[in-house]
Amino acid sequence: MNIDIKKIQDEVLSLKKSLLNFYFQKSSGQLEKSSKIKNTKRQIARLKTKLSNFKEEKNA
Repeated sequence: MNIDIKKIQDEVLSLKKSLLNFYFQKSSGQLEKSSKIKNTKRQIARLKTKLSNFKEEKNA
């Protein structure tokens, strides 16, 4: 289970970097699909929910 948590944390970090990149692209007018920002935020939220569920199971 510890490996899963680390894997999810790494993926969240990667998505946050992508999100920052999307913001830069949007501000410079290079981002073609602004829905990428919304979808990336949702993915981050889903992964954070999984993380909190893992932590609740661990504490229970």
